[in-house]
Amino acid sequence: MIVIAGAILGAIIGGMTAARRKGNRADIAQFAAVYGIAFALAGLILTIFVEKLAF
Repeated sequence: MIVIAGAILGAIIGGMTAARRKGNRADIAQFAAVYGIAFALAGLILTIFVEKLAF
């Protein structure tokens, strides 16, 4: 669940960042994809850390 939430949140933040920098549609899509992947990876690491602590 954390991974999915991270991917969605990252895509939103990435899209907003590119739009704020006045990027075109391709820039916005690329920023959204990169931020989404990065946040999903961070969520995966966080999920593994929480699982190790819980059990």
